[in-house]
Amino acid sequence: MNLQTLALAFMAATAVGGIAWVFLYPALSGEAKAEKRRAAFARTTPAVRQVDRAQRSRREQIEGSLREIEQRSKRNSKVALSSQIAQAGLSWSKEKFLIISGIFAAVCFVVPMFLGAGPIAAVGLAFAAGFGLPRWLLGFLKKRREKAFLRALPDAVDVIVRGIKAGMPLFESLKVVAADSPEPLKSEFAAIIETQAIGMPLGDACSRLYERMPVPEANFFGIVIAIQQKSGGNLSEALGNLSKVLRDRKKMAEKIQAMSMEAKASAAIIGSLPPVVMLLVYLSTPDYISLLWTHPTGRLMLAGCVIWMSTGIYVMKKMINFDF
Repeated sequence: MNLQTLALAFMAATAVGGIAWVFLYPALSGEAKAEKRRAAFARTTPAVRQVDRAQRSRREQIEGSLREIEQRSKRNSKVALSSQIAQAGLSWSKEKFLIISGIFAAVCFVVPMFLGAGPIAAVGLAFAAGFGLPRWLLGFLKKRREKAFLRALPDAVDVIVRGIKAGMPLFESLKVVAADSPEPLKSEFAAIIETQAIGMPLGDACSRLYERMPVPEANFFGIVIAIQQKSGGNLSEALGNLSKVLRDRKKMAEKIQAMSMEAKASAAIIGSLPPVVMLLVYLSTPDYISLLWTHPTGRLMLAGCVIWMSTGIYVMKKMINFDF
């Protein structure tokens, strides 16, 4: 009897445990919740696919805009003389610039010949004054104008961001910048407004800013506006991020300049040392060093020294100039 009772009790307990396992295990194991999550994910898959398609379409539009801007930049890699004059901030025509260069060359040819210098020296001075000096002046004015533009651009972008957040259209925000900003930012944004007023899309008008002001920051601004005009998006957030990028680049440039000042000072000293020593020797013993320009061998040696010094200065300039 005891064995039968124990066997029945064991069988009853096993049956109850099996029934409890069948009904309680799905709830305890989380399979029901997992099944619900799979069903919910299956229901939301079409919406997710639509979002993916929208993001992919937006990405393709952005990539297309970047390709167009890159192709435009490659086409404009060779800058014409008239564009160089405009980038320097001068209102001269190409003919006026060439006439002034010719006047410089003529003066620097006639004066040495009148003072008794040889024709080779006169031709060299005329070439340097007619071709080198005006081009150097254009480069100097262009660099100075670009620095003034980069100093004012982050503040101008912040003004545009505040105007957009306040509910102003982008075109009106650009008008505010064109009215209140210093030169050359004022004239450049005024050119954008004038270009858009005659019928050009605002994105293309902003993209042309890089043609007049060939700095990466102007290209960034044109890319942001062009992409927003074509594919939409939060323009105030994009311009806010652009403002942060511009300020970070400015800080980086100042840091690089501070770190490279020692190398630049050393290069300036090394480059100026031979001419200074030559001048001091000439002032102390002119007969000793005058052989360099009175004797044919001395002239040849002097020409070689000038070539080697020019090459060294060029190499040092490339080594201490950091572009980023």
